[in-house]
Amino acid sequence: MKNSSMGTSLLVLLVFATLTYCSDARLQSCQPSGKIRGIKPPPGQCNPENDSDCCKQGKMYTTYKCSPPVMGNTKAVLTLNSFQKGGDGGGPSECDNQYHSDDTPVVALSTGWYSGGDRCLNYITISANDKSVKAKVVDECDSTMGCDDEHDYQPPCPNNIVDASKAVWEALGIPEGDWGEYDITWSDA
Repeated sequence: MKNSSMGTSLLVLLVFATLTYCSDARLQSCQPSGKIRGIKPPPGQCNPENDSDCCKQGKMYTTYKCSPPVMGNTKAVLTLNSFQKGGDGGGPSECDNQYHSDDTPVVALSTGWYSGGDRCLNYITISANDKSVKAKVVDECDSTMGCDDEHDYQPPCPNNIVDASKAVWEALGIPEGDWGEYDITWSDA
């Protein structure tokens, strides 16, 4: 009886240790990959439309090569971006080398979720406020680089961003006064 009780205790301890290790490993699977030092944008070179940040001289910005694991409903932060020519998104979208109207539900995903373009031109479902909208992935919100001409002198994206056009915000019924950053969930459509 002692051996059975001791065996059961060891088994429970082993399972707990394994679950704890796996959980910690998953959480640690997306650690910062480095930092970059901000530079002051040349005059007129950073578009602050939609409350976009411009790099600050000497400030250190964290970079990521990964994003949190994608589950059924992955938690993220929705940010606002203009994918139109002249908008704060900078150049044409990476997936199709095109600009997109603010009236079209399109998004850019943080580097890890963008997955080297694997989600390009696919749709994701974004949910908030008991509403959902399908949006096309057209660009990467670069989490690995920033503060240069290619990135409109904006800092690297955090690793949990769904950067969306105005059409997405409107479809979710988010009041315009709350536009900027908003907690959402998303999944592949």
